[in-house]
Amino acid sequence: MQFIKNKNPVIIVLSLIIILNPVIPVIAQAGGKAVLQDIVITNDRDDLISYFKVRGAFTKKITEAVFNGVPTSFSFLVVLYKNRSAWFNKKIVALKFTSTLKYNALKKEFIVIRPWKTDKAWVTKSFDQARSMMTNVDNLKVVSLDRLHKGEKYQLRFKAELSKVTLPIYLHYIFFFVSLWDFDTNWHTIDFVY
Repeated sequence: MQFIKNKNPVIIVLSLIIILNPVIPVIAQAGGKAVLQDIVITNDRDDLISYFKVRGAFTKKITEAVFNGVPTSFSFLVVLYKNRSAWFNKKIVALKFTSTLKYNALKKEFIVIRPWKTDKAWVTKSFDQARSMMTNVDNLKVVSLDRLHKGEKYQLRFKAELSKVTLPIYLHYIFFFVSLWDFDTNWHTIDFVY
């Protein structure tokens, strides 16, 4: 390797760029982080309700897999604690629910299943609408208000993650990029007084 003997930094940098060129997009894409945004906590007459969105969840590889017919599922975790100063916080409720997106290539339509919202599948021809349905959680009933006490401090924690995909062993060679799918957001915490 002649370029190593040559101490010229420009040649070394150019050589590394040429060698790493196929790897750089993969590293850049894997570095992208999905985040939770627009978190809102409110209530109606009976329930504590939450709204939030996930940004950065649909990478290029996930989008390609969806269009290749691989079902994609996002899991959401919502945990409500009662704050206690002398002891550990008391867990009031822990919710885990999953939204799933499937593409039917024959009909050119997307099927979104959100069991936390309704038992019916939602069907659209628009990938943008399907993506929005997968990443927006609205009007989520967290807990009944009769389980909360006026003037008490509470903490609501949120997290989203891409559910692991289980493929038949022969497809692992075709979908070698599945390991790059893994994402999860950091926990987001909101403290409030009821």
